[in-house]
Amino acid sequence: MSSERLIYLPLGGAGEIGMNAYVYGYGKPGKERLILVDLGVAFPDMDTTPGVDLILPDITWLAERRDQLEAIFVTHAHEDHIGAVAHSYDRLGAPVYARAFTANLARRKMAEFGHPEKAVKTVSPWPEVTQVGPFSVGFVPTSHSIPESSGLVIDTPAGRVVHSGDFKIDTDPVVGEPFDRSLWASLAEGGVKALICDSTNVFSLHPGRSESSVGVPITELVARSKGMFVCTTFASNVARLKTLAEAGVRAGRSVCLMGRAMQRMVEAARETGVLTGFPKTVSPEEAATIPRESLMLIVTGSQGERRAASAQLANGKYNGLTMKEGDTFLFSSKTIPGNERGVIRIINQFSELGVDVIEGDDHYHVSGHANQPDLIEVHRLLQPQILIPMHGEHRHLRAHVKLASANGIKGVLAVNGMMMDLSGNTPKVAEFVDTGRTYLDGSVKVGAMDGVVRDRIRMALNGHVMVNVLLDETDDPLGDPWVETMGLAETGRSHAPLIDVMEEDLAQFMGRAGAATLTDDDKLEEGLRRVVRQTAQTEIGKRPEVTVVISRLTA
Repeated sequence: MSSERLIYLPLGGAGEIGMNAYVYGYGKPGKERLILVDLGVAFPDMDTTPGVDLILPDITWLAERRDQLEAIFVTHAHEDHIGAVAHSYDRLGAPVYARAFTANLARRKMAEFGHPEKAVKTVSPWPEVTQVGPFSVGFVPTSHSIPESSGLVIDTPAGRVVHSGDFKIDTDPVVGEPFDRSLWASLAEGGVKALICDSTNVFSLHPGRSESSVGVPITELVARSKGMFVCTTFASNVARLKTLAEAGVRAGRSVCLMGRAMQRMVEAARETGVLTGFPKTVSPEEAATIPRESLMLIVTGSQGERRAASAQLANGKYNGLTMKEGDTFLFSSKTIPGNERGVIRIINQFSELGVDVIEGDDHYHVSGHANQPDLIEVHRLLQPQILIPMHGEHRHLRAHVKLASANGIKGVLAVNGMMMDLSGNTPKVAEFVDTGRTYLDGSVKVGAMDGVVRDRIRMALNGHVMVNVLLDETDDPLGDPWVETMGLAETGRSHAPLIDVMEEDLAQFMGRAGAATLTDDDKLEEGLRRVVRQTAQTEIGKRPEVTVVISRLTA
């Protein structure tokens, strides 16, 4: 029996949708040569991660083994697959392999962070392969909601693994390559040990719809709309951008793209040749001079992002343009769970302006992920020995295991941090690895357990009080303590200013405090904090966060 093993270890994306990062390894236990498939981000929300800019997977385990890491392979250019590559390059230092469109965007990100663009290698699709260590890796074209998406064939001495990437079965995707059933079936000719498979739409029971199916409904909608027509979709969905722009042109409207992300995607798609025949567009400056009924805007912000073009239009004005009664706003997108509040806020703002909003209508959007019937078809095409679901919350993974089992395929549920040994005929858990999240907070990265975000949430929920105390060289108070508050009501039950009540209670505490307390900063701080929180609880029903500043004069 070989002393070497084949391992699979998700560091992100298995138990959540987003933040994808999947490690494969082959070699002697603990000394495996490693590759990483995708390195993406998740997005914060004000409830659980206030003020955070991005959420990255915790790659500590991999960074500690960077000398074992051969390469990073990126399946496609969605942020939840590529967004952390540049953020993490200095910790990993491995070359990045991707197809042309994805590589173009990856190089732009690397340049922004001062990393060498040459670290990103452009590869051609299957049957071309890249040999790194014991791995032979090929990019197999598939259809998704962004150009040049690929699954990966990972050949190892222990057998073939197919990593599906994000995919759907679409034979007419408008932009990008169609799903080729014969090509995918050919991958099974030598046998597939494991299929690591997208689970996003496992609960959708109807067959997936083609991207081309939304063209006619969108064209008809734009043609019958009055006033200015504005629409939003995912900036990365280049096929949808083309469909929307073509609909505008057919309706006799001038088309304007608004938002840097959208313009960057179209530019990258043109540069790499995946986008051709895109209608001529006008600049925002030109758009401001065009009659409203002859204008169509395609804007960023389909998920309610506060700084995106759609939110700014809802707030009043963007690039000199405003929306008015009788205009139409189309969400040609699906709201990602967790983003509902932001989207509803924008819908209501537009409603107050008299704008007709269309959202959640399947006539104008199709998913980029395989529904259950399509998953079953891919299972049958590849006939894997085992199936390991990825790209999904726990409920998605569990349902996907049941689906595979119902069709005679052994399913294995592996969540983040669960290292699977795929050697031999029976997969087993090799070990558990600590995983988690890293927050990009401004310009620095902080660990999820560092307490930074936790303290921010506490202050948001309970407010903050700062207590200042001054003592002389003999440890006697110089005057009474004084207080500053943030995020608290000004008056409470006593109908007196909250600050005055706190300062009076603190003065009484200082008057009662003995030498043992006044000479011990820790005891004094704890006592002052307790008084403030008790007073606030009595007055306003809150127990705020408290910062105590003790200043001592020296002779």
